[in-house]
Amino acid sequence: MTLTQSTNNARSSLSTVSEQISVISQNIARVNDADATRKVANVVSGAGGVMVAGITRTANKLLLDTYLTSNSNSQTQTVINSALNQIEGTVGDTAAETSPAALISKLNVALQTYSSTPQNSALAANVVSAAQTVVNALNSATDSVTDLRNQADVQISSSVTNINNLLSQFQTVNQQIVSGTGSGKDITGALDNRDAILKQLSTEIGIKTVSRNNGDMAIYTDSGVTLFDKTARAVTFQQSPNLSANSVGAPVYADGVPIAGTSHVMSISSGKLAGLVEVRDSIAPTYQSQLDEMARGLISAFAESDQSGGGAPAAAGLFTDGGGSAIPAGLTPGLAGSIKINPTVDPTQGGNAERIRDGGIAGAAYTYNTSGGASYTDRIQQLITNLGAARSFDPATQIQHSGSVSDFAKSSVSWLETMRQASSNEAESRQTIADRAANSLSQDTGVNLDEEMTNLLSLERTYQASSRLISTVDNMISTLLQSFN
Repeated sequence: MTLTQSTNNARSSLSTVSEQISVISQNIARVNDADATRKVANVVSGAGGVMVAGITRTANKLLLDTYLTSNSNSQTQTVINSALNQIEGTVGDTAAETSPAALISKLNVALQTYSSTPQNSALAANVVSAAQTVVNALNSATDSVTDLRNQADVQISSSVTNINNLLSQFQTVNQQIVSGTGSGKDITGALDNRDAILKQLSTEIGIKTVSRNNGDMAIYTDSGVTLFDKTARAVTFQQSPNLSANSVGAPVYADGVPIAGTSHVMSISSGKLAGLVEVRDSIAPTYQSQLDEMARGLISAFAESDQSGGGAPAAAGLFTDGGGSAIPAGLTPGLAGSIKINPTVDPTQGGNAERIRDGGIAGAAYTYNTSGGASYTDRIQQLITNLGAARSFDPATQIQHSGSVSDFAKSSVSWLETMRQASSNEAESRQTIADRAANSLSQDTGVNLDEEMTNLLSLERTYQASSRLISTVDNMISTLLQSFN
């Protein structure tokens, strides 16, 4: 090998090592970036020495896809668990003072106490007060459920906005990758950016990706609807101004296909969006139906029948649907929010609490104590029996279909607690899986500081050796030239 060749080889080595050190320095700079992958300078040798042919990154599509799926599943359950905890906070334990079950039991105790001393008007007022507390609890719980549904609807709108923004960002980066792939540019940074967008997107909605030879990528929902293929597809949603107990939220569309909020074979199953829709359209309405059936049971249990023989239909007694006299025949959405105490029996509204004992709350034809006896207890006993009697409840409530109002209220609390506990366990499990997937992806494709520092030290020694070779050749040439003098 000639001195010139040795010098050229050493120079190419210095240049190559400099590029390698630059790549490693960039890796070290992003060691704490969860979206950064390890970059590698690929070195090739030839007649002119060595050179960096290109820069690649460590990537593992299988691990990335596993993370995207596990992250979407975790986000779904996190949303559901948070909503169930919020509902549970409005009800409490079965024995809690504020739970409908406990308040209905207190109403029963107030009736029994009044039955023992029917001539005591203060005890009659206590019954009305206990009934009002039950009404307040049902009204308040309905408000909380309605607020939860409206919060979910607002968050659905925000999620859709995020999805569209991310798809727009994805389109820009994807075009850079396709263009860079064709021209041979370094696209490793763009690939990292694209993966980061996919991770964010999987938080909002379950996705699947398909890679193509030219670096292009298509995105589909977990149900198969196109989100991106060459261009971003529009995800649309019309937020409801104010959802009530008997209203239905709007569906979400992707590329014109319904993907959430309606029964459809292409409905998504994971991601924050899927969880929010389930809260708005399934969990909250189911609990609302339970509250509504409690209200219907109370109105029916305290209803009055015509005592005059005139054949008038049964009418609302102590409890009414918004002050009306009709008895709800079946599940009535929002009834727990409209149930009220009949003003004719409420002393605070100018009513007479002793109508609990005498009847006639719905009018004179419904009077039971026609003799006006102060010790009359038949009607009070009848109310106690009615309150404890088994009755049928709508299957849409997803709990027992038959039992007393009190038993039904207890079953509702049990249903909620069972759902909440199961959801909490599932959320913890899915989060653990997502964390493990993220850790596996990071270990396989991320930057390892110890490894990078080891490589950096090795390259520094190579750099020093090449520099020493150039210095040696320079000395040899200088010595050779001096020998001619």
